[in-house]
Order: sequence, then structure tokens, then C-alpha cells
Amino acid sequence: MTIEDRVFKKSKVNLQKLKKYGFAKYDGSWVYEKTFMNGDFKAVVQIDAQKKVRGEVFDVASGDVYLPLRIECGAEGYAHKVRAEYEKILREIKNLCCSENSFASGQANRLVDFIAKTYGDKPDFPWKKYNEYGVFRNNDSNKWYALIMNIGFNKLVDKASGEVDVVNIKVDEDKIPTLLEQQGFYPAYHMNKKYWITLVLDDTISDEDLFELVDESHNYSIKKGKICS
Repeated sequence: MTIEDRVFKKSKVNLQKLKKYGFAKYDGSWVYEKTFMNGDFKAVVQIDAQKKVRGEVFDVASGDVYLPLRIECGAEGYAHKVRAEYEKILREIKNLCCSENSFASGQANRLVDFIAKTYGDKPDFPWKKYNEYGVFRNNDSNKWYALIMNIGFNKLVDKASGEVDVVNIKVDEDKIPTLLEQQGFYPAYHMNKKYWITLVLDDTISDEDLFELVDESHNYSIKKGKICS
């Protein structure tokens, strides 16, 4: 994960605030430049049309990219200081130009919006150790019907890299074998694999199919005898 991905994880960029902050628009992207460390370095931060944040640091004297920035270093040393000062710039942009999303991926946050509009439920985050895991419960029964998590992709696919948002939902057990043959579906991560299944929230599965399955999961959480209009 890059410095930029880590700092802006779960952040939603507000394009209207970028110009006010000092960003300029070039070829469809917003670009911000700032010198730091007594003018020895220049940070160039770019936000593209998809609101993806990228950045680079240049040595002003040579004009070259400062390569040690991307090398993991200890808590001491010059490169660590440059990295820390660059991260301060990124965090200020985040604080002044972004709002906080519940989760990292766009599809996960669209799912949050769907659930809020459809059932009026918001996620709660019950685990201190896993404070990015959000549970959705039926307000009437208190039963879970969805659990969104950010996990290492290698938890689902051997030797896969990176992190991914996923959702665990409950479906008709007879559907599970067929769903597992499709891309984006996996045996339930850390839940009963007979009744639950894991979906990757990286747009492999369409929003339409995702929302339909979550609606099915929500139906399992309704109190028996309760009629829902």
C-alpha cells in the first residue's frame, strides 16, 4: 500500500474544496505543488477524475524523484524525516478537502447508502481490534444480515496481494454452490459456510446483483410473523 493509499483510505475527495485549497486543474486532474524541508524538496499531489490520489516528491536541487521516499525505513534518518513531512502535507489535504467514508471501496460505500435508504440501518463497529469491520443488524430482531470487512485478499485467494473490502451475507444454502462458481464469490470468511457467503466489493459483482442478495439476507433477519411492506 502506498503512502497516499494509506493516508486517503476511506476518504471521499470534495472537488469543490480542492481549488480553494490551492489545487489547479490540468488535463482532467487536480494538481497541487508545495516545497518543504526548507525548500529542498517539492511535493506534487495529483487527484484524477476517479478521485484517486497519487503523489511524488522531487529533490529540488537535482530535479529527480526522491526514491528513498518509497523505501520502508526506521524511525531515524533523513529519509524518514522527508517521508514524515510529506505525509503531513497529505494529511492536511485529507483533513481540509475530504470527508470520511465508512469503508475503503466505492462499492462498499454504495452498499452502505443502499442499506440506509432501504432499511434505515447504519453499520456499527463492535470490535476494538477490528475497528474497520462494520456489522448491519435488523433493528427489530437485532440479527445480523451483513458484515463488511477490509481484509488481505490472500485470505480468500492463495498468494493474492493487497487488501479488499468484502461483505458476508446469508443466502439460501441451495444457492451457495452455484454462486461459488461465479467470479467475486467465496466461501464465507470466518462465518458458517453452510448459510453465509463472502462477496468481494471491487465491482466484480454488479450493484444490482449485490443489492438483491443483500435484500435476501435482510429477509432472513426479519422476526417470524412480522409483515414487511
